[in-house]
Amino acid sequence: MPSGLPRGISDSSRWGRGPSASAKKMTSSPSRLERLIGAVLRAGVTASSICLGAGLVLALIGGGEAIANVLLHTGIVVLLATPVARVLVSIVEYAQQRDWTFTLLTAIVLVELLASAVAALIFNKRL
Repeated sequence: MPSGLPRGISDSSRWGRGPSASAKKMTSSPSRLERLIGAVLRAGVTASSICLGAGLVLALIGGGEAIANVLLHTGIVVLLATPVARVLVSIVEYAQQRDWTFTLLTAIVLVELLASAVAALIFNKRL
């Protein structure tokens, strides 16, 4: 008879007798891929925020307009490149794990990201 609980959670864990073995697996520590992706995303957002913040401060105080523009552009480029870096890390990690299905699917995502960037540049007459 179903108890209405998610699969892997026994009725005993519901009444304080501890989680089942499969419930413990669901709350395990993050995988290597998750940690790498987290590090890439944190680094990208941090670097972008520093560049954008420094560029904004320089632009507002009126000192070094050229440097402010370079910092602002760099911040935007780093922010836009962060998801691409995340996909690249995923491809490398899936390939190391020999998970060819996810390697191929993630490579397709990378091609779509790059194609959209090229299309945006072409349609805006930048390329």
